[in-house]
Amino acid sequence: MTPHLAASAEDVYAAAKRIAGVAHRTPVLTSRTLDLQIGATVFLKCENLQRAGSFKFRGAYNAIARLDDDSRRRGVVVFSSGNHAQAVASAARILGSRAVVVMPADTPPSKVTATAGYGAEIVTFDRYTDDRFTISDRLAAERGLTLIPPYDHADVIAGAGTTAVELWDDIDDLDALIVPLGGGGQLAGCATVLRTIAPTTRLVGVETEAGDKNRRSVRAGRPVFIPVPRTIADGVTGERTGLLTFPIIQRLVDEVVVVSDEEILTAMTFLSDRMKLVVEPSGALAVAALLAGRVRITRQRVGVILSGGNISADLFSDLFTGTARRR
Repeated sequence: MTPHLAASAEDVYAAAKRIAGVAHRTPVLTSRTLDLQIGATVFLKCENLQRAGSFKFRGAYNAIARLDDDSRRRGVVVFSSGNHAQAVASAARILGSRAVVVMPADTPPSKVTATAGYGAEIVTFDRYTDDRFTISDRLAAERGLTLIPPYDHADVIAGAGTTAVELWDDIDDLDALIVPLGGGGQLAGCATVLRTIAPTTRLVGVETEAGDKNRRSVRAGRPVFIPVPRTIADGVTGERTGLLTFPIIQRLVDEVVVVSDEEILTAMTFLSDRMKLVVEPSGALAVAALLAGRVRITRQRVGVILSGGNISADLFSDLFTGTARRR
């Protein structure tokens, strides 16, 4: 393992074996229209079609599968705005565990319903006034639960990195990989393995303008806290980057760029209209960066991760009429 980094390429490969046959091997799609518009050859890794609707299932299953029998029996606790919640709830049910989910009170109802549908107990909080870390730690201590954070966990990072392993199995020799970025679990996992299998490939993370905690952290040389951002990309609204993910991003990622909510909507529209793909706002960040010209990739072969598709028809419609943005 590289000194001081939370996960190694070997950890990612072990996670890939662990989740094989349980997690979906998601397809890689292309679009001639997108290629012509961008001026490059783009390969979209469709984690919006993953179990529980996002890449988060990979890390959640890997982390719970590695618990000892007693810890798995007692259960796990997580904090999440939706995707990690659904992933952990689904993985816990498959592995015979139980999940308690600390979830913002303003989480889209479709994500709350889906999480409860997997059998999780939901504890709500106000994302603007309450501390989800304190609540989760208290529940873990009181009930003997194991805390599985959405990104700042070695097994979660390793599981998320299996996305890159699959992409390189299907499409090798990529000049760049562009990854949506919130707390940094998927970007860190992909970076960990990518620097072994494709050390010269350019690696770019994309976050929102309102929630540019990773870009600020990289510039400052240390993790930076920001106010909870207000953005349509509810899956990436955390106020800090991970203490485990940041060193990996700082050392192994080439660039972090940002996109606006309007640019995210443009990407969602393209994916829906031209490729018939339903992608949630946070899942469309990488495509938004391409369409907005935030990444220079002329005449290159580029991998892009669509990280999630958990959005209801009502919310999808509201975003384009402006209803959701006025909330």
